[in-house]
Amino acid sequence: MIVTPLDSAVLDSKEQYVFYHKMIDFTLKELIVAVQQQQLLNDKEVLLFKQYCDLLLYSIEAMRIKYMYDDEENMKVDLTDSGFPNYLEFRYLFNDLGLREDYLGKLTNVDVLKAEFLDTLLRKKEPIAKRKLFQAASIVYYKSAKKEYIFNRFVQGKIIDAPQGSPGQYLVSWSFYEVSHNRPFICYMYFDYEGGRDPLKDRDDIYYALKTVADRELALDMMAYAIDKRLPKIYPKRIKRIDLGPIHNVFAKDENKVTHAILEGISQKAIPLESYAISFKIDEVSSKSEFKEGSFFSKQTFQKWDAIFRQRYVFAPHRIIQLLYNKTPEIMNKLAKAPIQIADLK
Repeated sequence: MIVTPLDSAVLDSKEQYVFYHKMIDFTLKELIVAVQQQQLLNDKEVLLFKQYCDLLLYSIEAMRIKYMYDDEENMKVDLTDSGFPNYLEFRYLFNDLGLREDYLGKLTNVDVLKAEFLDTLLRKKEPIAKRKLFQAASIVYYKSAKKEYIFNRFVQGKIIDAPQGSPGQYLVSWSFYEVSHNRPFICYMYFDYEGGRDPLKDRDDIYYALKTVADRELALDMMAYAIDKRLPKIYPKRIKRIDLGPIHNVFAKDENKVTHAILEGISQKAIPLESYAISFKIDEVSSKSEFKEGSFFSKQTFQKWDAIFRQRYVFAPHRIIQLLYNKTPEIMNKLAKAPIQIADLK
């Protein structure tokens, strides 16, 4: 799918802006808790999942501050099968904060701005001008936001020991923001290392290979084969990929049946404006055997992969679950488990 400007819309009022940020922050936090409670991932995977979601939450909060009082620029939200900010917003954050020292040098001195605010509020008894509020928000943005905590297009996790009983001795995770969907994906790979030696010696090669061949959505068995081929010392045993979203809500405009049911319910006033649901997908592929390929002097061991195991989940408040069972029973009945109830947004 090619992303065009028509795939995203700007939040052109501060009411929309505040509402959207509250919704995304609330839904992601609800999702983190529910994934852990439902044990959809093991303890180590949950911990890593939370870390990647924290980067998302941090980035979205930085966007909230960045645009809070800016009348010239508006944040773009993806409309098609996402619910998240357009991927360009993350790139703008990353680029902005790379130049933070330059920007900070051009901003009004904090003490001067404080004195102006006090004079306006206490002596003149007038509201603070939007231009001054934007200056204050910019100072907070550039002073508090840190580039290393922004969810970049590719985020690399460390190589760690896998939990006991795992299919491989080591575990590495990574995450990427898929440009064609404007959604975050989180991946885990369990693997063995040639001769059982320390894989950290080759971590640069491992990280480079993952960033090169596993930084976008493609068939999971194809991704597994590409990683396997790039890293002859690595024996991947299981690869798991989480597709986080879409977040179905009033801002969406897509053909997704869950989104359509929610939008129809909102338009008919059967459910409130702040209604939402989250789709959550886990794809998994495991090695079932090995084979060797190449010449007599340079054989490489490859994995034969089993069929991809797909699990689909929906998280939603109770009223929305009832609506979806009524409107989209064919989707609800194919889920890996019954829709998982999370709290209403008040």
